Amino acid sequence: MGPGSAIHVFIFALLISISGKFAGAEISSEVGINYGRLGNDLPSPSKSVELIKSLKAKRVKIYDANPDILKSLKNTDIQVSIMVPNALIPNMSTSQHFSDQWVETNVVPYYPDVKIRYLLVGNEILTNPDTGTWFNLVPAMRRIKISLTRRNIRKIKVGTPSAINVLESSSPPSNGTFRSDVSGPVIKPMLQFLNRTQSFFFIDFYPFFAWSENAPNISLDYALSNAQNVTYTDPGTNLTYTNLFDQMFDAVVFAMKRLGYPGIRVFIAETGWPNGGDFEQFGANTYNSATYNRNVVKKLTTIPAIGTPARPGVAIPAFIFSLYNENQKPGPGTERHFGLYYPNGTEVFEIDLSGKTPLSGYKKPLPLPTNNEPYKGQAMVCCG
Repeated sequence: MGPGSAIHVFIFALLISISGKFAGAEISSEVGINYGRLGNDLPSPSKSVELIKSLKAKRVKIYDANPDILKSLKNTDIQVSIMVPNALIPNMSTSQHFSDQWVETNVVPYYPDVKIRYLLVGNEILTNPDTGTWFNLVPAMRRIKISLTRRNIRKIKVGTPSAINVLESSSPPSNGTFRSDVSGPVIKPMLQFLNRTQSFFFIDFYPFFAWSENAPNISLDYALSNAQNVTYTDPGTNLTYTNLFDQMFDAVVFAMKRLGYPGIRVFIAETGWPNGGDFEQFGANTYNSATYNRNVVKKLTTIPAIGTPARPGVAIPAFIFSLYNENQKPGPGTERHFGLYYPNGTEVFEIDLSGKTPLSGYKKPLPLPTNNEPYKGQAMVCCG
């Protein structure tokens, strides 16, 4: 899955003030990295873990429960998120024994030497047309939580990542709403589960796609969280926004509140900006990728927490997408250009996910962008 499946025209989102104490323990603002492996030229798990350490990442999310990766993460003090593959959800939703065995095989041998803290059931299940999995999702989440409890494993939060297109309405902001096809039958019971277990609503979002699909109306600097004099004020709440990230985040907050769950914590399961792409994918370049990722890390790691207009002062945990440029990801060129590293292990640009390096501390010059406006060249055609 990944960012391409989350392409969605997303302009303005929610703005509602939420006060009060959020369920669960204090949220850590540490930033992690997504470690995808859809490439045929990627370094070994052990080398990859060393690169993760060099990023000063405190968390890593993998898209399965690969034993070689988990062994490489043993005794590293890096928090780990593992994932149940989409294809296993139907069986898991109907069989407690199946769920128990999955935990026995993929969690028990590594825990607690590997700091598994999140177990995600599937990836962006609600993005594509239902193939019989939508309504199995929450039952599978319940069963996996039971399996963990039976093993007295209580530090692992269970959730599932959704793409931003789980929302059907985001403009005007006060209309931010989950899609009608999933809101009642899937999202509401999911929120009930997350609230009861004090877990997170995991969301993938990419301001790049929201900006690129509506570039005439959204400032690039605003999308990059780099704007100095660009703001948006929601007419219904008078909350003022200075970047697209906050608007997209608050849209999710508003949608959850609409269903009666204003206090569930939100975890950014994926966000990033492509460092390259196809000719027509303007704005996808190293300069913008570095700018966005550095700005997001700075925002998320600031202490005390900045939060968003709807959740001021609330820490936002997040995973940046992604560790590598992955050459086997399907879709347009941007899908293969979200990495902080090239497959040979060299950095695409300097970045410190701990947030301890100030923006002025990055010394290597970035290549200036040449494709921030739509490509005006002639389309290539072929005749047969």
